[in-house]
Amino acid sequence: MILMTSRPMTRRTAVLGITAAAATLARPSILRAQSTGRVVVVGGGFGGAACARALKRAQGDLQVILIEPNAVITSCPFSNEVIAGLRDIEAQQFGHDRLAADGITVIGQAVTTIEPQQRSVLTADGVALPYDRLVLSPGIDFHFEALPGYDEAASEKMPHAWKAGAQTLLLRRQLEAMDDGGTVAIAVPANPSRCPPAPYERASLIAHYLKTKKPRSKVLVLDAKDNFSQQRLFEKAWKELYGDMIERIGLSQGGRVTSVDPSTRTIITEFGNYTPDVANVIPPQRAGRIAEITGAADSTGWCPIDPTTFESKLVKNIHVIGDACLGGGIPKSASAASAQGKACAAAIVAMFAGRAPDTPRLTGVCYNTVAPGYGFSLAGNYQPRGDIFAEIEGGATSPLDAPRELRAREADEAERWFQTITADTFG
Repeated sequence: MILMTSRPMTRRTAVLGITAAAATLARPSILRAQSTGRVVVVGGGFGGAACARALKRAQGDLQVILIEPNAVITSCPFSNEVIAGLRDIEAQQFGHDRLAADGITVIGQAVTTIEPQQRSVLTADGVALPYDRLVLSPGIDFHFEALPGYDEAASEKMPHAWKAGAQTLLLRRQLEAMDDGGTVAIAVPANPSRCPPAPYERASLIAHYLKTKKPRSKVLVLDAKDNFSQQRLFEKAWKELYGDMIERIGLSQGGRVTSVDPSTRTIITEFGNYTPDVANVIPPQRAGRIAEITGAADSTGWCPIDPTTFESKLVKNIHVIGDACLGGGIPKSASAASAQGKACAAAIVAMFAGRAPDTPRLTGVCYNTVAPGYGFSLAGNYQPRGDIFAEIEGGATSPLDAPRELRAREADEAERWFQTITADTFG
């Protein structure tokens, strides 16, 4: 397992180093005069880190600045295995040391303001960073207003675990503390949502944990959708592996969650109330807050883009990649974010050179593990069509009827994919 760690340093040393680096970048310099441009990337997850690295590799004299307040990125892919006790969270954690070693300036600050007219980014320590092109990769934030009763405080009692890290461990501890015979409820929002199949993978792996440790327990999926990605594969696996341990109530059956009461751990749906022993509430989502305050998000809460260049339809010289953008048919996933980051980098390099960017063809793959040694996948190819990405020929999904040997191979392939994408992005 690849694990990136930062060099030991005191907090004062780290802050002083970051501030000095930012202040230097904010002033005219010989370095900037000799470079062909400056690109600031906000967000150091799979999309932003992949974009920053691809920019620097494509054009070595380009100034690339990556702004990310978290020294350690905790990966959402495979975090469901942490919840189920199959993986340590340290295996999910990565830093940006290798990107810095590649010549990318990494600034560990939050961005508070973006001024598109001045082409300037303001960090939390008050330093202004000018840019020629800005890439936003802010991921998702939660649309708390769309789910009455649910907010940050409620998430400490009814964890979402949809941003990997402390919430992942909180949900794991709640499962461990639950008595045998209890019920775990998972509230699933409508699309668009980050990684659409992930709630069903989570239900599967929680069921595996319960089958192993607390076999009289049950998983209840309260779903705001009637249909979901790879549904037949999941339902076949559930029947085969877990019998009647997993129950799913879809939209037409009254499964959409309309509000919650964290004081009593009650989940309210259109046709009934539920008070499970463990409540995993995944709220509705929208683009990360920095996209909204920049003006790159529209009334849907997501960011419309030109799918050839990833440039915002609403704000000039700003590109949006990853979960935050309105991608059309391409899912919101780590694989898609990485592919978008690389394609966006290629488009920016072409634009700096005065060339028309090539039409991108993106490939996204999604692996789902429903038990140790049992996995399946969905791969798709996507190209611009109008203002969005549309799926084109060449995709594939795992066969519904397949021997266990194939399921085991796909589980192994999922692990290899994770090792590859994290090494390519962070290592």
